[in-house]
Amino acid sequence: MLPIPALTSQSELHLGFRFGVFFFALGAVPNPIDIRFKKVRGLTATVKTTPLPEGGQNLYTQHLPVGVEYGNLILERGMVVGSPLNIEFNAAMSLFKFAPSNVLVTLFDESALPVSAWLFIKAFPVKWSTSDLDASEKSVLIDTLELAYSQMQIMRI
Repeated sequence: MLPIPALTSQSELHLGFRFGVFFFALGAVPNPIDIRFKKVRGLTATVKTTPLPEGGQNLYTQHLPVGVEYGNLILERGMVVGSPLNIEFNAAMSLFKFAPSNVLVTLFDESALPVSAWLFIKAFPVKWSTSDLDASEKSVLIDTLELAYSQMQIMRI
């Protein structure tokens, strides 16, 4: 029986709390206000299939790939004032003006070195919500920003 190799720094499991979100709008440098988020969700891609029954075969059906479907990118953070990202979302929601941009979500290790990234191409706002205002609770007001995009590229560094 072969021995199981010990985990090395390159094969260790990574923690999911050191990350940054970088918006690249019109080639501009990302705004430092708009890289900090509490939570990122929606890092999903699914191959859609269509069933193809074979003549005379009743035990199973073939499935053919027809395309890739992506979930929306969902970002949560404490409500901030003076954010260019808020201006972008406001233009989309109030004026129906869209300026798609690329978004890079980067995971960092304990030394602040990137270990993985997800690039969302042609991302644009589709939903903006703020947590409830509640006089009986003393909690941070959370904005939830949701983006659709045309393609996601996963980069393992």
